[in-house]
Amino acid sequence: MNTKSKQTSSTTRSLIALAIASAFPLHAAMAQEATSAAEKAQPGQLETVIVTAQRRSENIKDVPMAITTLKGEKLDVLTSGGQDIRFLSGRSPSLNIESDYGRSFPRFYIRGQGNTDFDLNASQPVGLVVDDIVQESPMLKGFPVFDVDQVEVLRGPQGTLFGRNSPAGVIKFDSAKPVIGKTEGYASLGFGNESAVNAEGAINLPISDTMAARVSVQSQNRDDRVTNYRPNAPTKEFEGYGDHAARVQLLVKPSRDFSALFNVHARDMKGSATLFRANILKQGTNDLVDNFDYDTYNTDGGNEQTLKTKGANMRLRWDMPGMTLHSITGYESAEFYSRGDVDGGFGAAYAPPMGPGLIPFVVETADVLPDHKQFTQEFRVESSNSGPLQWIGGLFYFSEDIQIDSIGFDSLAPGNPQNPFYAVQTQDTSSWAAFASVNYTVSDKLKLRGGVRYTDDKKDFAASRIEATTSGPHRIHSESTNVSWDASGTYALTKDTNLFARIATGYRAPSMQGRLFGLSDRPSFADAEKVLSVEAGIKQELFDRRARMSAAVFQYRVKDKQLTAGSGTINMNQLINADKVTGQGVELDFQAILSSELQMSLGGSYNDTEIKDANLFVQTCGNFPNTNGVAGCTVTGTPGPFAFTQLLDGNPLPRAPKWQGNFTLRYSTPVANGEFFAYTDWAYRSTYNMFLYEAKEYKAKSLVEGGLRVGYKWDNYEVAAFARNITDKVQSVGAIDFNNLTGMVNEPRTIGVQMKASF
Repeated sequence: MNTKSKQTSSTTRSLIALAIASAFPLHAAMAQEATSAAEKAQPGQLETVIVTAQRRSENIKDVPMAITTLKGEKLDVLTSGGQDIRFLSGRSPSLNIESDYGRSFPRFYIRGQGNTDFDLNASQPVGLVVDDIVQESPMLKGFPVFDVDQVEVLRGPQGTLFGRNSPAGVIKFDSAKPVIGKTEGYASLGFGNESAVNAEGAINLPISDTMAARVSVQSQNRDDRVTNYRPNAPTKEFEGYGDHAARVQLLVKPSRDFSALFNVHARDMKGSATLFRANILKQGTNDLVDNFDYDTYNTDGGNEQTLKTKGANMRLRWDMPGMTLHSITGYESAEFYSRGDVDGGFGAAYAPPMGPGLIPFVVETADVLPDHKQFTQEFRVESSNSGPLQWIGGLFYFSEDIQIDSIGFDSLAPGNPQNPFYAVQTQDTSSWAAFASVNYTVSDKLKLRGGVRYTDDKKDFAASRIEATTSGPHRIHSESTNVSWDASGTYALTKDTNLFARIATGYRAPSMQGRLFGLSDRPSFADAEKVLSVEAGIKQELFDRRARMSAAVFQYRVKDKQLTAGSGTINMNQLINADKVTGQGVELDFQAILSSELQMSLGGSYNDTEIKDANLFVQTCGNFPNTNGVAGCTVTGTPGPFAFTQLLDGNPLPRAPKWQGNFTLRYSTPVANGEFFAYTDWAYRSTYNMFLYEAKEYKAKSLVEGGLRVGYKWDNYEVAAFARNITDKVQSVGAIDFNNLTGMVNEPRTIGVQMKASF
């Protein structure tokens, strides 16, 4: 080995060792002074990450809050198998995403806060913002991720600049935008097992010296992979889908002082609802039964899901002396139909034969969103001078109209006819807000920020039950106001190391739900929840910008926390408020260029959540009225005041794993006139309770899932082979608790090849 090789090897080993050591915040105290780094990365350096978390373009190191970004190749890898938006789960510290509906209706959790409600009117404490437009309805939140410039995960309350229903945080998507005077684009085509075909492409078209358009499309398709062997079943094959989406943008910039960006987008998805599998959980454990077969699902119910969304937005910008004015107008709509066999099997105890296992009673339902409309308008003005004082102020308006139909089917009758009984919900929401934020540079080292937002919410809700006679409409009118605020600061310990601290509040508007079960049933209502959060951390660039680290500690308290309780006996939810919920934890993000051939990232989080309400209890397990008083699961928590109930005081929040971790490693080396690369990614989460109460069967196992992508790049072309969930680990990740030990499992392994061309 020559001297140069020895030096390179030694440097690589030293850097790897230092990278691992620097993952711990204590390393900040020993950070060495280095020369000032230019904004543009030099060879061997990490690129500067620019975010808009505070509605301005800033270096992520200078923003005093915990943020994770995903972009570029990492997004390509995670979506290579045709995954829906749940691929983001675990890819950022403290972020979990799951669904009881499959590719639609994702439920987001940040720092343990989320909502397990499966009603189409459910609100969530995590906001989703796509191209500056809030996506309030659950049906809007699963829009496919393609031709995206960057994803930002903003942890902690975002009640000042992003507003209502974001007390846990915000996930922000920014699409790649048109560029004037440049023709560019890409096309990608992938093939996988189960006859999967995934296509994606975009083209940027310069129209004139002042106009440009960008057209982006995606089509994800897979054949059915699960079979129903029951004779005369209405649905025989499951889990195939066709999911198509498109986005057209037009940029108009007639002068240096004005620009307009128009965006029209739509989605058309048809596939299967989530498969609820009866009695797949082994009694007294959280294991799958010994004879579990993923490829078989014997049911007497129908299964179908369709989702159509469309929207448009207009973003106008005026640059004036000392300030910039923004007008952001958005419209979104959705139509949704989802039908599934909730009892997860065939027959019933009173209608043999039945199976698999005990089917206490038949439940086959559909949730329908026949009418949904959302309109938003924001006016925002911000300073654009270079002085120490920077400010933002604005007004925001939100309006939403929805109708939800809940219907049932007779699984035991020929043809599974629709029952004559159904429930209807309508809700009209209007909200307006005024907000302001101020940044002040006290010195070269200290920068302070503060913001405030006033929100006024109004909701008119009605629910009816249609049977032989009609119950309702049962009406709820709600008015709520709130003042959210935040204060934060950044202190430059060195030119490469920033310390930050933040205190912030957030707010979730009151919620209603009306999946009425019978004529005597009534809607449920939850008061507004309010959160107070504090966090502090460090953001650091290391080894001449070859590594970057961010770490934070946090603690929060939620008053009147909105929770969703299952009835324990029927396919219903009830909204409740817990007096208080607390959470605390630690988060870490780390990226490094270990050598000319190796790059890695590492993330992790610890979240400890606790419900604090001595009098709050829920019903557990279900099916006991139909099994001579035998409970349907093995409870482990504190018994409640009545039979088959459990107190919630001291329980963690549901679907909130304490530990999460993610890791990626990329290897590349020149080969011929191109580059060979291998990229592996892994995500881990610990156990969690599936429901508010604790039971052995309904405690999800810890889960590790990994992916691998190996390929070759040359000129503007790329070909790669990929695998997702490469260990093919399949286990229960959710359950239905009112009927039998019905579970839902994660996606099995997918493999395939992908080709991409850029121009």
